[in-house]
Amino acid sequence: MQKQKRFDWILLVILFSYFMILLDNSIIFTGTVKIAEDLHLNENTLSWVSSAYSLTFGGFLLVGGRAGDLFGRRRVFQIGLVIFGLGSFLVGAAQSAGVIIAARAFQGIGSAILAPTTLAILMDTYTGENRVRAIGYYGAMAGIGASVSLVIGGVFASLLTWRVGFFINVPIAAWMFYLSIRHLHKDTVQEGQLDWLGTLTSLFGMIALVYSIVGTVGQLYALIAAVILLGIFIFQEAKTKHPIMPLRLFADRERFGAYLGRFLYMGAMLGFWFITPQLMQNQLGFTPLMAGIAFFPLTIVNFIVALQVARLTKKLGNGGLLILGILLTFAGMFWISRFAPATGYWLGIALPMVVIGVGQGLSLSPFTASGVANTLGADAGAASGVVNVMHQIGGSIGLSILVAVEGLSKNAVTGFQHAILTGSALLFLALIAAIFLIMPGERHRQA
Repeated sequence: MQKQKRFDWILLVILFSYFMILLDNSIIFTGTVKIAEDLHLNENTLSWVSSAYSLTFGGFLLVGGRAGDLFGRRRVFQIGLVIFGLGSFLVGAAQSAGVIIAARAFQGIGSAILAPTTLAILMDTYTGENRVRAIGYYGAMAGIGASVSLVIGGVFASLLTWRVGFFINVPIAAWMFYLSIRHLHKDTVQEGQLDWLGTLTSLFGMIALVYSIVGTVGQLYALIAAVILLGIFIFQEAKTKHPIMPLRLFADRERFGAYLGRFLYMGAMLGFWFITPQLMQNQLGFTPLMAGIAFFPLTIVNFIVALQVARLTKKLGNGGLLILGILLTFAGMFWISRFAPATGYWLGIALPMVVIGVGQGLSLSPFTASGVANTLGADAGAASGVVNVMHQIGGSIGLSILVAVEGLSKNAVTGFQHAILTGSALLFLALIAAIFLIMPGERHRQA
């Protein structure tokens, strides 16, 4: 009984902490209008409320993952909770553009520490069937959290205030801190040292890369800087004895396929989550609250299906389940790309969302499992960092691509159709990665 009780509390800490990150990564989508009104922000300044978070989140992910390996996961996790909780409070209390942008950047650092550390703690804690089940819940949270946050954001923005969405993180972070002291294993610090050149080049290289996607001026220069810095980073990682991101992580066919597939998959999904609520408000007359609630078909089905992942993995295998999940997501996304106002919400959006929800529920957990497959304890944090980097950067790049495609058309509905069709193409490429990289890699591992 004691073992089961410990399992429940540790998993609660991991999932709640991860949910906080996902909540504030997407809740901004439905709260931007109210934030702009309250703080008198123009469109350019408002974009930085989201971009500042993305910059530091993407930039510090690899550092956050490696720090847990070297300095102890529980200690680093608790530091991340403090930073995230304080950052959330500052965002909620902000009264000016400068304060909210700086607070969002600070909050992003906390997220970058928590995201890979929670997954690494999971890998340290569970083995065998318990690990499969825990990864299933963790992967499901990636989809459920993003979907639910749209609903929560709509509720807060419409009925209360957008500030509640950030203030609520403070008591949750404090509770997680307390539970981490009570239930997480004491730290076992590994030998090694922090690769400072790799740390700095990865940090500023990732920030430059994200800025080249979300920035407003000088994106080309940022992209050039990102290529140079990340090139130095890769060279450094190849020769140092203590890499922040061991390149051997990419030598495994299954892991490489999982990183590539997750990058493409999240590119399609984040763009879908971003532009679909706008379509429902602009073309169907939905309020922000209604647009959030309209995601329930996806969210509920996702949750139900995700609970079955551990059982289905035994029957179909991780790779087989992933292929089925991506295929269903692709089918639902292609269906929704045929939307027209005359079709209406139920047939044009809700029913395709059900198919996408099933596919998403089946996909994200296997992606996570393959992304950390065959890793030694010393590499768990680094592998977890790469999983989250691909999740974050893939989402940012995919969102930018879909928004750009949508803007090419003067007709809003046609633009939406073309953007979602582009997302379908990304999902098709993710399916190819699963078939030709992940599936063979899994078979080789089991041989």
